[in-house]
Parts: sequence; structure tokens; C-alpha cells
Amino acid sequence: MELVCLGVNHKTAPVEVRERFAVGTTKLGEAAQQLLEMAGAPEGVVVSTCNRTEFYLAAENATAALERLQSGLAEKVHGHEEPFYHYQQKAAARHLCKVVSGLDSMLLGETEIFGQVKQAYQAAHEAGATGPMLNKLFQKVFSVGKKVRTQTSIQEGSTSIGNVAVELAEKIFGHLKDSEVMVLGAGEMSRLTAQALVSRGAKSIIVANRTHERAIELADEMGGRAVRFDNWLDELKNVDVVISSTGAPHTIIHREEVESLRRARKFRPLFMIDIAVPRDIEHSVGEIEEVYLYDIDALEQLAEEARARRGYQIIECEKIIEAELEKLVSPFTKPQ
Repeated sequence: MELVCLGVNHKTAPVEVRERFAVGTTKLGEAAQQLLEMAGAPEGVVVSTCNRTEFYLAAENATAALERLQSGLAEKVHGHEEPFYHYQQKAAARHLCKVVSGLDSMLLGETEIFGQVKQAYQAAHEAGATGPMLNKLFQKVFSVGKKVRTQTSIQEGSTSIGNVAVELAEKIFGHLKDSEVMVLGAGEMSRLTAQALVSRGAKSIIVANRTHERAIELADEMGGRAVRFDNWLDELKNVDVVISSTGAPHTIIHREEVESLRRARKFRPLFMIDIAVPRDIEHSVGEIEEVYLYDIDALEQLAEEARARRGYQIIECEKIIEAELEKLVSPFTKPQ
């Protein structure tokens, strides 16, 4: 059996391409099963986050499986340059270690990715899409990721997408002390963002989520209030900042909706940060004069700043990864 990874991420493709490959959390197990059919392989895991979608396979012939997978995904690339990268054997195992450790993220050392990969593996495992090779690989990788985080300072500072999104809002808005904030989506990303908003002194937080019970839980945790998802547009008249991360398969905020509220808002500035993939907010919303819209790719500049501050830690992390890979005696540690 041979190990192969095929992926698309923030380095190889813009958000409008990445969102074509995005897989919702509840669909990860189903996606892993579809991956096996497409690639003709016995084991597979699909990892999908705001910055990447990666396909991991264990197959008798990695090259053949990779060709079948690329062919199956070709129509999603239509109209754009080839966005894929791929690794085999030890290179694929090394790449996964870097992903889990936050070394391959837009934000160096980000914390969310570890849990997201765990969730992806668990979904594939429960769907019956993993086997001896990938089970061993992912368990080892999680151990490596934990070691990297405990023995280095790679995750110090604003390493989460949520925190960086809030920092961006502060840079634009001045401060959040008197700001009304609306959070669309009550998942982990939204929770982390809401925590950062509260810590920066946001005056009030409104949470809207399709499952209202989750909105209530998050709002209670943050000392805010929950509203029905169908009513979020009514709240837009009063808020200053919108953070959107719903996981919806299509845009939920459109230009005409925001345009219709401009007079009611007295043309006050509205800062919108779309940290969802696929995107929640229609791109043309940012063309409205007093609206400042930033999607996930707009965080790249802040990510580069974080990377510069902690770049020296990368070498230490890579030493740990290489040492741990040497201990792993498996077919996929053979060089490629």
C-alpha cells in the first residue's frame, strides 16, 4: 500500500476556487466514501477547512489513484489554472504533520486545524473509509502535532482565524468598545471569534444560527442575545460589525439586502468579515460605499506578519517532525 495526498489551499488557489472543493462538517464521512469510489482506493480521508481541502489515500498504486482522482475533480477546476499540489509516501506523511502542527496554515501555528483534521479523520473512520494504514498514520500525526505545540512556541499570539479577523476589525474600526456585533453561525469558528470580540470589549453581541438552540448557547456564553436566523436581516440595521461563518453551501448575504437598509442605517460604516468557505457574503456587497468587506484571503497580510514574528520556530518544529517520522516504520515512510 502507498500513501498519497492531493490538495488545494490558500497558497495555490484563491477563495473562489477553494470554495468549489469545500466540504461541510456533516458531509466529511460521505465525502470520504465518494473519494474511495473516485480514486479506486481502499482507504481515504477528506480534510476540508476554510483554507484547504486535502484528499488522503492509501492505495496499491499511488500514481494511478492520483491520476483517477485528478480526473474526477477536473471539472471543478474549469476556467482556472491547475490548483493542485500532491505528495506521496514520506512526503505526504510529512505534509500532514505540518498541516496538523499549523506550519502550513495561512496563520502560522493556528490552533483550529488540529481539531479540524481530527474531526475529518473521525468522520472517515466512522464511515468505514479508513483502514490499517491511514489509522496508523493519523494517530501518529496527532501525536506529532501535540508534541510540536507543547515543545515550541509556534502557537503564541493571534494564531486563530477568529482572533485575526477581530484584529482586522479593530484596525479598521479603531476599537470595538462601543460596537454592536452580529455573529452569523454558531460553530467553533464563530465561538472563537465571539470570545475574541468579548475580550476586546464589544458592547453587545447578537448571534444568529440555523439551529436556534446553538445560537442561544453561544449567546449565553458570550453574555449576548440570540435571534432567529430568519430575522438576522432586521438586526443588520443596528450593528457595526458582522462576522459570518455559517458553513452554508451558498452566499446568504446579498447586495440588494444590504442596499435596502442603507437609509435606515443612516449610511453608517458597516464592517463585514466573511470567514466562511464557501463564502457567505456576495462579493459585490463590498462595492457599497460605506461597506468594508473582507473575506478569508484578506487575512493573508496579517498572516504574513505572524509568520515573520514566529518564523524562527519553524525550524524547531520541523526538527521534531523529522525525528518522529524516523521512528515510524511503515511503507509510507519510504522516500519519494
